[in-house]
Amino acid sequence: MDVSQTLKSIVRLRSTIHDDAFTASALGTRREGSGVVIRADGLVLTIGYLITEAEEVWLTTQDGRVVAAHALAYDQETGFGLVQALGDLDLPPVDFGDAARADVGDAVVLGDGVGQVVHGRIVARQEFAGYWEYLLDRAIFVAPSHPSWGGAALIGTDGRLLGIGSLFLQVSQGREVSDVNLIVPIDLLPPILDDLLRHGGAAKSRRPWLGAFTAENNGDLVVMSVAEGGPAAKAGMRPGDVISDIKDGEVDDLADFYRKLWATGPAGSEVPIRVVRDGRDTWLRVKSSDRNSFLRKPHLQ
Repeated sequence: MDVSQTLKSIVRLRSTIHDDAFTASALGTRREGSGVVIRADGLVLTIGYLITEAEEVWLTTQDGRVVAAHALAYDQETGFGLVQALGDLDLPPVDFGDAARADVGDAVVLGDGVGQVVHGRIVARQEFAGYWEYLLDRAIFVAPSHPSWGGAALIGTDGRLLGIGSLFLQVSQGREVSDVNLIVPIDLLPPILDDLLRHGGAAKSRRPWLGAFTAENNGDLVVMSVAEGGPAAKAGMRPGDVISDIKDGEVDDLADFYRKLWATGPAGSEVPIRVVRDGRDTWLRVKSSDRNSFLRKPHLQ
């Protein structure tokens, strides 16, 4: 399969989310991006935030055919989302590449569902920690950036799929600022695909979720906000709190905080967290939750 053939199997994706959905205020109620056909029966891989709590999903092929679809699953750990077309897309599935071998300097193509293509290179392979309790051990960073990165397909020179576009970021190196896209590597999908298809991911143990949005600031881990009605809010965590310890260990950075949080047990575990507030230490006991329990479940149209 060459690059041009793979590009034809990328579709445009549009979703509608109810106004009172948990993610509506942060992600919007009308979301657009792309997805790529990964199975002959019309299974489409995308980035999960496009379909989280979606009431309706529509796919549009590059020749203009519109097909209704059903949001199957969103994996919180990787960020991948799965959509099942409810009609015939008549598009061949793409082959998966070996993302683990993709390295800095490799030439790649990032394509979206309306036919926009950006030729670029991998500029970094490194850890990425997101403020919404998200961590990738070895994310792919690509430049130049694509104007419609959400759900776009990263393709190697052999025409195989290397990952799915997730974020637009600006990276500073000295005085230079570069626009890059963060890509979720495709090799994270095969180990979880069967579970996502059968159970929407419900069969595996869920990570504990706090509902705290945090960022690093001058060496401190600072709470920017907390999700309304979430575990952190219920435990009394506030914006401006500095997280210093979790359970019996100090927190080094955002990635370290997440690893120590997830090591406390499954969702529902009680998590002791020490915060510094107004110059004083305060211990909070946060009853963690399953993030998915706050979300509207996918339903068949």
